[in-house]
Amino acid sequence: MTVSLAERMQELRGEGALDVFTRARAREAKGQRISHLELGEPDFPTPAHIVEAGVRSLREGETRYGPPAGIATLQEAIATAFQAQGIPATAEQVVITPGAKPMLFYSILALVEPGDEVLVPNPGFPIYPSAVRFAGGTPVFYGVTGAGIDLHEIAALVTPRTRVIILNSPHNPTGWVIELAVLEELAQLATRHRLSVISDEVYSRITYAGPPSRAPSPAAIASLRDRTIVVDSFSKWAAMTGWRLGYGLLPRAIVERITTLAVNGHTCVPTFVQRAGVAALIGPCGPAEEMLHQLHARRKLLVDGLARLPGVRCAAPRGAFYAFPDVSELLENQGISTDTLASRLLDQGVAALSGTAFGSRGEGFLRLSFGASPKVIAEALTGIRHYATTIAKPEPSVP
Repeated sequence: MTVSLAERMQELRGEGALDVFTRARAREAKGQRISHLELGEPDFPTPAHIVEAGVRSLREGETRYGPPAGIATLQEAIATAFQAQGIPATAEQVVITPGAKPMLFYSILALVEPGDEVLVPNPGFPIYPSAVRFAGGTPVFYGVTGAGIDLHEIAALVTPRTRVIILNSPHNPTGWVIELAVLEELAQLATRHRLSVISDEVYSRITYAGPPSRAPSPAAIASLRDRTIVVDSFSKWAAMTGWRLGYGLLPRAIVERITTLAVNGHTCVPTFVQRAGVAALIGPCGPAEEMLHQLHARRKLLVDGLARLPGVRCAAPRGAFYAFPDVSELLENQGISTDTLASRLLDQGVAALSGTAFGSRGEGFLRLSFGASPKVIAEALTGIRHYATTIAKPEPSVP
């Protein structure tokens, strides 16, 4: 007799990046050299002062249960960071989670009823529609490009069943960053239709428009403040992917219920991990600024290299650390799909992610991370160039 799974388990989907990473690792185990551009992970080490804060906490015996919503010191530090953005946050509105994904999941479970519709970006992070379907909702997709979103399209998608819009800026995978004027228009739409907003801001500190600054947040707009959940983490900007430290800034009315979900889901986040988060927020900002400086250079290296390839067009992303090149001409010349191209590049030793891993509107695009080192980026460009100019070269016609 086999175990019988609940029907809702059919609604969950994984992540294409992790699938490609697993396949690439299997090839490496057999001796193939792989240039990894598939994972959303900067290759920088966690800064020393952050590591030391975690180690010191362990040495001081902070290895027992902590408060479900997080330790007060970290809640306060996060609230202070939001206040610096013009968001009147309080520590009591902050709930700490083991990474951003649990907060994203809890938010959707808390807001979405069976039959509700949720506006979801396409292309977009694949966990969004997966979690919506798991909660019994229906994802309704709106388009995102490197140039932005179409508010008229979004308005036309709203129905009496629409309850939530998921916003991700800076955007994975296109690198789009929402402008304040567009955000204000979106706020009017959300207010008019009484929509809640889940704002995924895990890349908000990684932008390239000028001096280090955070991308604008819907929580900074008064009309959205009581209907917005901000989801964020330390993974990207603080180089803490393996620490699994995230959080949500919540409207006061739902803090208790989200905390109850946390109690049911993970109990609490380890205190030593949270101490590291405090150090990241209140400690020296030099390491984060240096990482951003290096990401600037890596972005130029990858985008300029891609722009020189035949059949490839690539605009410079305004945020996050992904290039999202348009390879549709290359695909058309070969008569293949984006998924096939990604597989063939892996044969060449380049681990790239098909844009279709982020939805149907990702067809014709690849996502490439410039969180990798310049050496790895250069090796990957060589592999892609070899494929685009040699293997993919159209056969000459026979008279």
